[in-house]
Amino acid sequence: MTSGTATGFYELIDATWPAAAFHRAGGFVVRDGKGGGSRVSSASLEVPLSEADPEAAIACHRALGQPVKFQIRDGHEALDAMLEARGYECFDPSLVYRAPVVAFPQDIPELAAFPHWPPLAVTREIFEEDGIDAARQAVMARAQGPACVILGRNGDRAAGAAFVACAGREAMIHALTTRPEFRRRGVAGHIMSEAARWAGANGATALNLVVRASNTGAIALYERLGMILQGRYHYRREIL
Repeated sequence: MTSGTATGFYELIDATWPAAAFHRAGGFVVRDGKGGGSRVSSASLEVPLSEADPEAAIACHRALGQPVKFQIRDGHEALDAMLEARGYECFDPSLVYRAPVVAFPQDIPELAAFPHWPPLAVTREIFEEDGIDAARQAVMARAQGPACVILGRNGDRAAGAAFVACAGREAMIHALTTRPEFRRRGVAGHIMSEAARWAGANGATALNLVVRASNTGAIALYERLGMILQGRYHYRREIL
């Protein structure tokens, strides 16, 4: 799998943060997320809009019992305009970042972050505190390639966590979170560096992530670590 292109990046998301099932409907891929969040429960356009049938994707969402959501990628402006005209709400504008694994600092303190699988109870607790519930944690277990969670520590206290998985030569970090009392103490940076080290040891040459465009603090960290903006997308959802 290659990244650095929009197509490769979306394939990487599907491989490292996989839906429970993928359904083709009217020229769209509709993901069955089983409650695991927007990335795994949205529809994406796979053909020119003139050849697509959005109603089929909507019907598929409803048959799955999940809210109707579309992922709007670069080049899908016509779909975006069509859904906006239908009253679909825009939400979660997101940015794509990527950097070579060798670009990350290698000299983090010993045991500041360490990889493991399956997640320790304290790692699951940190995820749950940030709203990464059992359904989202179930997404992690579906990844088919090398995968782990990383526990970040501040002194002798559990301070943050993340999930990272590989698909070929690319790795992606998901669900990065730091407990509020440990923010701005370097915990997230240590987790990122350990994720890059672990990814490199498992055959990856680059680390990718998605961040909400509104999360300016995280974006500043990623750019300080040398990550480069690759693209952007957002979602449209039906308002009930």
